[in-house]
Amino acid sequence: MPHLSLMSPLGHLTLFEENDAIVALEWGKAPDQVPSRHLNRAKTQLQKFFDGKLKIFDLPLSPTGTDFQKAVWREMQAIPYGETRSYGDVAKTLNSAARAVGGACGHNPIPIIIPCHRIVGSGGKLGGFSGGEGVETKQSLLHLESVFKT
Repeated sequence: MPHLSLMSPLGHLTLFEENDAIVALEWGKAPDQVPSRHLNRAKTQLQKFFDGKLKIFDLPLSPTGTDFQKAVWREMQAIPYGETRSYGDVAKTLNSAARAVGGACGHNPIPIIIPCHRIVGSGGKLGGFSGGEGVETKQSLLHLESVFKT
C-alpha cells in the first residue's frame, strides 16, 4: 500500500493511500515509503495546514467505516476551520446519541484531514482524542486553529 511519512509539529505522521484515495493518517514514521501523487499532495496540504496557510483540505478521501461513522465524518468535514461543535450538536444533526458520535470520532482513520479535533464535549470540554498524545494533541490542533489560546 502506498504510504508517505512527514514530520509535523505533532511528530511524525504517515499517510496511506489505496485506490487513488487517502485512507489513513497515523502517528509515527513508516519504513520503506512508497509515495504517490495523492500522498505528495496530502503531505503538501498538511504542511500548509500546520504553517497556518491552509484551512480546507482538498484531497480524495476513502475512509473505511460504517454508514453511521461515515455520516459523522462528513459532519466533521463541514465544521469550518477555527470552529467546534459538540458531540451533542453532531448527534442532534444525525438523530443519534452523543456517545455514538464519540465512538465514530475515535474510529476516524484520517484525523486532522477529517477534523475530529473540532468535536468537543458539552461546555467546550475537550473530551478525548485518539491520535498522538491524546487530549494534548487535540488542544494543539485547536490552538493552531485559534480556537483555544494557551
